[in-house]
Amino acid sequence: MTFIDKLRHAWASQDSLLMVGLDPNLQRFPAELAGKPDAVRVFCEGIVDATAPYVCGFKPQIAYFAALRAEDQLLDICRYIRGRYPHLPIVLDAKRGDIGSTATQYAREAFERYEADAVTVNPYMGQDSLQPYLDYTDRGVVVLCRTSNPGGADLQDLRLADGNPLYLHVADRVAHRWNAHGQCALVVGATVPDELAQVRARVGDLPLLIPGIGAQGGDIPATVRAGRASDGTGMMINSSRAVLYASQGADWTQAAAGVAQQTRDAIRAALSR
Repeated sequence: MTFIDKLRHAWASQDSLLMVGLDPNLQRFPAELAGKPDAVRVFCEGIVDATAPYVCGFKPQIAYFAALRAEDQLLDICRYIRGRYPHLPIVLDAKRGDIGSTATQYAREAFERYEADAVTVNPYMGQDSLQPYLDYTDRGVVVLCRTSNPGGADLQDLRLADGNPLYLHVADRVAHRWNAHGQCALVVGATVPDELAQVRARVGDLPLLIPGIGAQGGDIPATVRAGRASDGTGMMINSSRAVLYASQGADWTQAAAGVAQQTRDAIRAALSR
């Protein structure tokens, strides 16, 4: 099953457009995990089990694991998700961008070491820097387009000679030139709903990974209005910190499940309006 097939199946079978990001921060872990050498794995697997009924996939952020020297625990977490929840795609959030020979190694890391279904990449160096990922014809390549951070406008909003902003040029390239195998998606932030609507209008039903709700303050109804595809799906709306750290007490898994369910239900309600 390709990434897009798996994603569409998850949207339908889970009736959810929510993706949960796995961004482990030891300082925010529940007290019961303090000092445990495998705390990252235990925490993330607990979050996965608690939220799996409410999501369309998981998005581990590789920098959080690398900074903690926890890459082996990330391997275990990816295996855990594939083994227990094989219907839910894993999007490795790495935002890689480098020359072709180096990109080849990053692609191997994402798709062979971690066996992710998809990976986020940075298009700044052009198509040849993305080609090693695109060569994995069954895996997803999720390209940064208009990001949710305040500084995203510094470059992404720059106007080209044709009057279009750079982020729409990226959207066009991905949708109409780089998506030969039909496994591409775009990253567009929930914090910029006007730009999100412009990207959706430009790329048709191409899937969008949408960070920025929850702790970053993106509005769910505005996000859904701007980002939904023609069939009402087309979005991986990501929430990380708001779900992960809903509680630092003994109820941390129940609290995470509650926030995930509430967020999924809020997305459903917005779709029905």
